Amino acid sequence: MARIEHDVQLQGLNSFGLAARAAHLARCASDADVGAALAEAGRRGWRHLVLGGGSNVVFTGDFDGLVLRIESRGITLLEDGGPAWRVRAAAGENWHDFVMHALAQGWHGLENLALIPGTVGAAPVQNIGAYGVELADRLEAVRVLDTADGTIRTMTCGDCGFGYRDSVFRRQPGRFVILDVTFRLPRAHVPVVAYADLRAALTAQGIDAPTAREVAATVIAIRRAKLPDPGRLGNVGSFFKNPVVPAAQFARLRTAHPGIVGHPQDGGLVKLAAAWLIDRAGWKGRHQGGAAVHDRHALVLVNTGGARAADVLGLARAIQADVRQRFGVELEPEPVLV
Repeated sequence: MARIEHDVQLQGLNSFGLAARAAHLARCASDADVGAALAEAGRRGWRHLVLGGGSNVVFTGDFDGLVLRIESRGITLLEDGGPAWRVRAAAGENWHDFVMHALAQGWHGLENLALIPGTVGAAPVQNIGAYGVELADRLEAVRVLDTADGTIRTMTCGDCGFGYRDSVFRRQPGRFVILDVTFRLPRAHVPVVAYADLRAALTAQGIDAPTAREVAATVIAIRRAKLPDPGRLGNVGSFFKNPVVPAAQFARLRTAHPGIVGHPQDGGLVKLAAAWLIDRAGWKGRHQGGAAVHDRHALVLVNTGGARAADVLGLARAIQADVRQRFGVELEPEPVLV
């Protein structure tokens, strides 16, 4: 059974590096640990929070319940024949390490998602995506413990209700504890390189027909050039989602702001670049207390040292208000605010 610790500092367990305490914390390395910890929380009337790598959470204060720190490990090749490899990874596996392990085995399909921080179990929650690929494109199933009835069951990709940085796990926080994830990775390698930055970086290297490893290496180089290392400068990656607006609204915005960046979506919608909006509004490099907008990427808020939750929230709300006033567009935070 997972040992339960009490009055635990969470500053080292979230990539923003915000100081917060958990009343209780259980480190869960197995399904049994998860079940036992949740049973104890139920007996004592504690609410619970599932925590993986802490790279997509902003603690706005102390947490008065039980934090389940998922630390399970294991990667299993379930099927080696047919049109795809089927691979299962435990929820506590580091996401980037898993991607690189898959590539080392010759299992391609996840290379565009390299260097995204966090754990395998956290990846489906916000349907992580980058450089033209989303997790939903490669996910086959998720095995979960459903806290509504205490059962362990398998949810297919269709059951997960995936959307842009969204899923049933995000919409029903706390209900499902993800135990492991099964991926379906196509054996026929068709590199996804339509994303402009990725295509340009490959072209600059003289690579016309990239291998999966070359795509991964290029994605890693781009991310390292643009995004701060959370181990050195606390952050949660992109702080805001890219807003999606009707095409008619985008047309009006383009008339008023000719350089605005938008990408057509299904259903007559256009996805705007939140970074462009924030940058154009003049927020890049600005500070509030110990929090700041990164000077190289306007979509990333950082902890410059000793940031408090109030600093981060105040800065985020000021950006939201300014973008709303200038462009009539609402920015929604991407990380979970606890």
